[in-house]
Amino acid sequence: MSVASSWIDGAPVKTAGPEHVVINPATGAPVASMALAEPSDVDRAVSSARTALPGWAGATPAERSAVLARLAKLAGESADALVAEEVGQTGKPVRLASEFDVPGSVDNIDFFAGAARHLEGKATAEYSGDHTSSIRREPVGVVATIAPWNYPLQMAVWKVLPALAAGCSVVIKPAEITPLTTLTLARLATDAGLPAGVFNVVTGAGADVGAALAGHPEVDMVTFTGSTEVGRRVMATAAVHGHRTQLELGGKAPFVVFDDADLDAAIQGAVAGSLINTGQDCTAATRALVHRDCYDDFVVGVAELMGKIVVGDPYDPDTDLGPVITSAHRDKIAGMVQRAPAQGGRIVTGGCAPDGPGYFYRPTLVADVDERSEIYRDEIFGPVLTVRPFTDDDDAIRQANDTAYGLAASAWTRDVYRAQRASRQIHAGCVWINDHIPIISEMPHGGFGASGFGKDMSDYSLEEYLSIKHVMSDITGVADKPWHRTIFTKR
Repeated sequence: MSVASSWIDGAPVKTAGPEHVVINPATGAPVASMALAEPSDVDRAVSSARTALPGWAGATPAERSAVLARLAKLAGESADALVAEEVGQTGKPVRLASEFDVPGSVDNIDFFAGAARHLEGKATAEYSGDHTSSIRREPVGVVATIAPWNYPLQMAVWKVLPALAAGCSVVIKPAEITPLTTLTLARLATDAGLPAGVFNVVTGAGADVGAALAGHPEVDMVTFTGSTEVGRRVMATAAVHGHRTQLELGGKAPFVVFDDADLDAAIQGAVAGSLINTGQDCTAATRALVHRDCYDDFVVGVAELMGKIVVGDPYDPDTDLGPVITSAHRDKIAGMVQRAPAQGGRIVTGGCAPDGPGYFYRPTLVADVDERSEIYRDEIFGPVLTVRPFTDDDDAIRQANDTAYGLAASAWTRDVYRAQRASRQIHAGCVWINDHIPIISEMPHGGFGASGFGKDMSDYSLEEYLSIKHVMSDITGVADKPWHRTIFTKR
């Protein structure tokens, strides 16, 4: 099926770039074909967004809210089609797409429809005594967004919706291997009444189209979700023009199990938290740190539960784990696992790909990993959980924070004081207590350190797309201001 790779100025655009085929990673079969966008298409999209900006920025909050509410309704009505596209292009299990990705995205759209009408600020008052000060929150302008392939629809929504709610116009580059739901989202937004040019999509390679978008002089802000390495390149490109940036990058989440934890719950949580989306999640549990008193039981329990995970056809509702995104990515995961024993790790279960088509990799547990080993320190982004023991609470917190990343973490304990200490001292943008992974539209998502900065979701993400302006008005009507004495004497 041939489709347009881009959506510019409210309509599909067939570009003249190289031919590209979207592949179903579960089968290796083609899903769609398209001619990719080129840097010249970025110019067209940014120009369209710049032209549309004044009208959308000048719309009332109620007007913007109404359009986004209609988009939420249309997205909900199109849920089955969105699920089919998401499963086809990513290979994720249909249960995940239909119970998490799509309804979560619809909820997020709905949330920002409401958030568009709730701009908060400091009270207008006479702080100096002879002036009235007020705060204006104005859209930052044209936003360039580069989105990843692991959650194509959700990441598009997380980036685009707060920008639209704030009154910005947007140009988004989805990953060229998973563009379909982003293109559908743009069409639905137009059907909902979003003015032409406010939401544009350019599907192209990161090296040319992504770089052209991040470094475009007519862009006001650049947002990116993806690997830390690429995120730093995006930030450097954006910095040439002084663009505001917001980055959500990699993660290496610690999963800390204290000796008083509900061990069955921790085992369940570790398997679910490490295998969601086949482990292709930057918040996934990847480093289990377990008190030595329950370490052996934890390892046995996790290995047993991983052995029951159903790997296979993502369209089958009984399937738990789908493929990883490409054969090259599977090779990277396999290489890290294969090198683990030489670095002190012990492969307890998994560690191989099943026979047959598709880019599948079995759920894998690697125990006794060394703190200096590659598999412990570097992001795997696959269905692999590493485990190592700790001796006491101080050692647990030390190990949890022994990483360049700081996106997410969890602590498992029945002790409220221990839980509070973990939430205070673990350096991560989100710390779950006795759970790992759940997200909600009302709360922010974003990290520290090599995991980036800024927030997605919630009212906090809306702040990323607003500029704060202080308006100060004299209320005295006096020409000779008291502060003038600092400049000249009385005449």
